[in-house]
Amino acid sequence: MNLTKLTITEARRALDAKEYSAVELTDTYLKNIAARDGEIHAYLEVWEKEAREEAKKADGMIARGEQKPLTGIPVANKDNILVEGRIASSASKMLEQYRATYDATVITKLKEQGAVILGRTNMDEFAMGSSTETSAFGNTKNPRDLSRVPGGSSGGPAAAVAADMALVALGSDTGGSIRQPAALTGIVGMKPTYGAVSRFGLMALASSLDQIGPFAKTVDDARALFEAIRGHDKMDSTSLPDSARAVKTPKKLGIPRAFLEKGTEPDVLAAFETTLALLKEKGYEIVDIELPTVPHSLAVYYIIQPAEASTNLARYDGIRYGLSVPADSIQEVYTKTRGAGFGREVRRRILIGSFVLSSGYADAYYRKARALRDTIRAEFTDAFQKVDAVVMPTTPSPAFKFGEKSYPLSMYAEDVFATPANIAGLPAMSVPMGEVERDGTSLPTGFQIIAPHLGENTLFTIGSDVESTL
Repeated sequence: MNLTKLTITEARRALDAKEYSAVELTDTYLKNIAARDGEIHAYLEVWEKEAREEAKKADGMIARGEQKPLTGIPVANKDNILVEGRIASSASKMLEQYRATYDATVITKLKEQGAVILGRTNMDEFAMGSSTETSAFGNTKNPRDLSRVPGGSSGGPAAAVAADMALVALGSDTGGSIRQPAALTGIVGMKPTYGAVSRFGLMALASSLDQIGPFAKTVDDARALFEAIRGHDKMDSTSLPDSARAVKTPKKLGIPRAFLEKGTEPDVLAAFETTLALLKEKGYEIVDIELPTVPHSLAVYYIIQPAEASTNLARYDGIRYGLSVPADSIQEVYTKTRGAGFGREVRRRILIGSFVLSSGYADAYYRKARALRDTIRAEFTDAFQKVDAVVMPTTPSPAFKFGEKSYPLSMYAEDVFATPANIAGLPAMSVPMGEVERDGTSLPTGFQIIAPHLGENTLFTIGSDVESTL
């Protein structure tokens, strides 16, 4: 079987036709992981024994005629999504030996489908980062150029799919952490509407921003994984009712040009304009729009996200679970455990979050950011009265080299086009849009589509049209 060209549709047909078994398909991926992951380091742990057992169960479902869309399909899992009985460390020393006591809702849904979970993949520690360089367990490398980052925080699952070490994967997106690595590794990445996929069993970073979503090589595969994990969950108070937005065929795309022209590298912008021209040939109308407050999304994000993170990560205190460093007093246990367990970027964001929430500064920073968030949401709502979707590059540049963005603000700037969708709670997708050259290497770029609330079908329609232009 050709893993490079394999899709869920083809795998489903071949499995159902008994051309090969789920065990054989799983073994092929496990062999590819063994051959390639030594240099890429997409996985923190490969669950070979468990994966083969799940594949045997999938073959049993197929033999009984009980197969579902993802039965026997090999999936990689980000290390912050819980799988009962297995380590979930969020790529942190703080949880290096923590074993999950229950399944995340998305994992329950995959198990019900008969999917095969290959292992847990690397990420930025507690999902704080844009390059997977903050992982406590080493860098993941970009399969397209091993000297460059795969993006983050979901760099591990993105690299696993891009390197044919999983057919599809689950990631989490707080400020672009699915779409940005998808763009940098040349695959499809999707952030659903906030609440469309349950967050139960996802380690919380910023609760009002986090969302689980799919990585895949094609838009159709992303749709298949999304359909399997979506739906209301009584265990998640932010979960939306089971309802789909009925949308007309999208034909009008809005371009916030004033936003895009600041900081986007010229060849990335040129690739974007080429893709727009090809979409215009397909009958799309391209409309320039104004989103005057949206450029402030990055600043809003880096106030709200650290604030929520500092609160969510307070639970890691060395007392209840996870790492515990012995000391003479409980206060020393707290400080020594958190100092030893958290990496530099996590400590930095906890400090920022504590500052913006502190007495005397909450009004100046946090509450103003919350107010501006409402304005950004309103601007998108107004825009969607005029256009069917807003489109832009996923990132301002292609994959950068390790250490190139060591100054924190330069790293944060990589999220400039990704954060607006999280701030507004909107569905968004990155689809490959061609390549640019750096140091003699062709590197992928991403075309980002942002749709109205519950407008996932719009993403899939436009995404498929972008895909057909390549």
